[in-house]
Amino acid sequence: MACISFGKRLVACLLNISEARRKDLVETVARAAIYNTEGVRREGTTVLNIFNDHDYNRSVITIVASIDIIREAILSACERACKLIDMCDHTGVHPCMGAVDLIPIYPLGEEVRVEDCAKEALAVAEGLTERVQGTSAFLFGWADTPLQRGLAQRRKEMGWFRKTADLQAIRPDLGPAPQRRFGLTGVGASPYVMNCNVTINTQDITVGHSIAAAIRESTPGGLPGVQVLALPHEGAVEIACNVESVKGSPPSHMDTGEPWPSFSIDGQPYCHAPASLITARVAELAGRQGISTESTALVGFTPHECRGLAVLALSEGIAEFWKEQRRIRM
Repeated sequence: MACISFGKRLVACLLNISEARRKDLVETVARAAIYNTEGVRREGTTVLNIFNDHDYNRSVITIVASIDIIREAILSACERACKLIDMCDHTGVHPCMGAVDLIPIYPLGEEVRVEDCAKEALAVAEGLTERVQGTSAFLFGWADTPLQRGLAQRRKEMGWFRKTADLQAIRPDLGPAPQRRFGLTGVGASPYVMNCNVTINTQDITVGHSIAAAIRESTPGGLPGVQVLALPHEGAVEIACNVESVKGSPPSHMDTGEPWPSFSIDGQPYCHAPASLITARVAELAGRQGISTESTALVGFTPHECRGLAVLALSEGIAEFWKEQRRIRM
C-alpha cells in the first residue's frame, strides 16, 4: 500500500455510543468496524482510539479509513452497538439520545471534498435506518442540505439537551419517530471537531455553568468554534468543550503565543483553538472565584495527529491501534 497517496483519501469517524461501563461491549463494537462477521480484517481500516468515561457512560471510537471504504466499517459498528445497547437501561450525566448517539465524518486527506463527506454521511444515515429497523436519524453540517445547520443547533432542535426528551414529538430526518430502545442518532459531516475537557476543583455546578457561558462561542468575547457544557464529573465539575474548526485564519486579537492548528479542505483554510488557550481561559475564570483547575484531557487527537497516526497504523497493518494508545490518557 502506498501510504502517502492513501492518506490523501482518509476520513475519520468519531463514533459516539452510549456505553462506557461495560468496556468489553465497547471493544466489541470497535472490532465490528475492523473485522467482518467471519472475523476477517477489513483492509485499510483502523480504530485509532477508544475513549471511555464512566460518569458520562459514553465512549468515543475513532475509526479511520479511506472515504471510499469507511461506510461499511461505520455501519457494522453501529449495528453491533444497536444490538447490545438498550437506551431504556441507560444512565449517565452526559446528555444523549441514542444508543449510537453521534456519527460525525471528518475529512483528513487533501483529496476529500466537502461533497464527498456530505454524500457519505447521508449514505450512512440511510444505511443505519434501513439495516437496523426502528432507528432514526437527524442530519447536521454538510449533510444537512441545503441549510447546513451545525450540530449544536440541530441538537437543540431535537431536544438533545433536555433531561427527558419527548421522543414522539421529534420529527427525525430519516426513520420513524424515535423508539426508546434505540433513541435518536445524529449523522453528519464537518471540518474536524476536537474535544477538550478541563476539570475544575469544585462541586458547584453553577460555577461551571458561568465559566461555560463565558467561553462559549456565542458569548461576546467567547472562543471561536467552542461549544461548551458544564457537567458533574468524578466529584468535581468538567468544562466539556467541542472545539469546532473555523474557516479562515486565527483571529488576530487572540494571540496566545501558541499557533492555532490549521489545515485546509477543498483549498479553504481552517483552524481551531488550541487546548492551551481553552485551559488558560478556564483557569483564569475559575481563579477569579478562588478555584483551581485539576486537569485537561483531549478526547482523541488533533486533525494532524489523527491523520499521522492513521497513516502509521495503516502502513503497518495495525487494525486495533487503540491498544498502542493505552499508555496515554485520552
